[in-house]
Amino acid sequence: VAPGSRCLLLLLLLLLSILGAPALGDPGPLEDVVIDRYYIPKICLREAQMGDFIRYHYNGTFKDGKKFDSSYDRGATVAGVVGVGRLITGMDRGLQGMCVNERRHLIVPPHLGYGSIGVAGLIPPDATLYFDVVMLDIWNKNDKLQITTLSKPERCNRTVENSDFVRYHYNGTLLDGTPFDSSYSKGSTYDTYVGTGWLIKGMDQGLLGMCAGEKRSIIIPPFLAYGEKGYGTSIPPQASLVFSVLLVDFHNPKDGVFLEHLEVPESCKRRAVTGDFVRYHYNGTLMDGTLFDSSYSRNQTYNTYIGKGYIIPGMDQGLQGVCVGEQRRVVIPPHLAYGENGAGTYKIPGSAVLIFDVHVIDFHNPADPVEIETVFRPEGCNVTTRNRDFVRYHYNCSLLDGTRLFSSHDYEKPQEVTLGANKVIEGLNSGLLDMCAGERRVLIIPPHLGHGESGARGVPGSAVLRFEVELISMEEGVPEGYLFIWHGEPPASLYEQMDLNKDGEIPADEFSTFIKTQVAEGKGRLMPSSDPEKVIADMFQNQDRNQDGKITPDELKLKSDEDEEKIHEEL
Repeated sequence: VAPGSRCLLLLLLLLLSILGAPALGDPGPLEDVVIDRYYIPKICLREAQMGDFIRYHYNGTFKDGKKFDSSYDRGATVAGVVGVGRLITGMDRGLQGMCVNERRHLIVPPHLGYGSIGVAGLIPPDATLYFDVVMLDIWNKNDKLQITTLSKPERCNRTVENSDFVRYHYNGTLLDGTPFDSSYSKGSTYDTYVGTGWLIKGMDQGLLGMCAGEKRSIIIPPFLAYGEKGYGTSIPPQASLVFSVLLVDFHNPKDGVFLEHLEVPESCKRRAVTGDFVRYHYNGTLMDGTLFDSSYSRNQTYNTYIGKGYIIPGMDQGLQGVCVGEQRRVVIPPHLAYGENGAGTYKIPGSAVLIFDVHVIDFHNPADPVEIETVFRPEGCNVTTRNRDFVRYHYNCSLLDGTRLFSSHDYEKPQEVTLGANKVIEGLNSGLLDMCAGERRVLIIPPHLGHGESGARGVPGSAVLRFEVELISMEEGVPEGYLFIWHGEPPASLYEQMDLNKDGEIPADEFSTFIKTQVAEGKGRLMPSSDPEKVIADMFQNQDRNQDGKITPDELKLKSDEDEEKIHEEL
């Protein structure tokens, strides 16, 4: 450039600077909003579009940082429709495309703000405005409920319908994640009816179709929630709500007991009815699987009459018709269980549905006799057992669920007993009557003919017993109270014949020899016993009234004579 031209250019630049022309590098007045998206959330499910209703917070400043307005200072978010001219043009443009929780810096030139007029006392004319904005909520009047299933049980026999009563846990947040309520913090479920107006419309709809144990995320637009009024200080007006819901249980007031037959024995000869006494094990849980009680943990069955009001109505109904050995699931609505108050002892909440998994061990009726099943009876069976007979038999004893209790096979020889002498339980005694040697039977003995409510060593209280018995042998007995009976008339001079050495007294050896001779000659018989010597010794002791070791004529008496004189037992 020539020296003259260079001087002319410098003069021109000096003149422009004096006149106030823009310096080099200054872009001049903004034509549009400047948007700085300085925080964008990783997940953006939705962007604000023209016509959407939005809620946001902001700080408004001038270029020098002086604040002219702030929603934070007012303690309330700003709500409005974007893109329809209700906001200054710059804000309308700057808010579009924002995600919930996104943060933006907006620079709004005067012609897109308050122009050459400004706002008296607040914003001067031709002011450029700076906004720091965070988006909190976006919705549209055409929005619907948004339901996302987070988890669902594999098994779902029933889902929530209108008029059902539900118990659920929830966490409630605004769309930006701000929590406003939680049932977990209260330590109890929220319990209410569905579809009857007790809930906001969105929750009424969002719970429909849920299974017990299902988890859902439910996003509710304001017009299905608390709308323009909001709720208290925690839910602002026009707020979308997000609920994370876990359905704990539900029922309908019209529900009855629901039964599920888990295992039913192939052979079921009898089913329990009202008045029967049932022994059963159980696990009791809530619908979410929480265990509240178990008979197994106590290692003892639960024993009760059914249909008599001793247990909750639902269990009274649920045990009707069970078989011995059956496993059954009984689902009981609260109005047939512990109702609205629950049962604190068992940690059962109010209005809780209860699930009992039941295993029936046995049952009986107080009027039951011994049940006798003949498995084998020899041909030509003419002689059968009677009370006072001495019998030898083998047996296996078990509970009805198959639990083995006792067996004579564990010992070297069969069991021996005199029938009708109160030496065995009444039911076994009855079951051994009218048997032939070699006969085999199965006996079902109810507890009132067995070991009763208290049970015995190794035998639970109120247990029904099963005996497999085989009669090995039998010996004809003697009448009650007798140790020896004559087959005919006794000798007229009984004492003289018994006094073998004729010395006027009968010691024990003479007495024993005489009795054994009568038995050997078939003139009489001893009470059957595994120890005949003891029977004879008992006979001698009964006759030796003064216990001097010998029997005198005055002491010896027949049993028939003693009965007449009301004296104690003898021959």
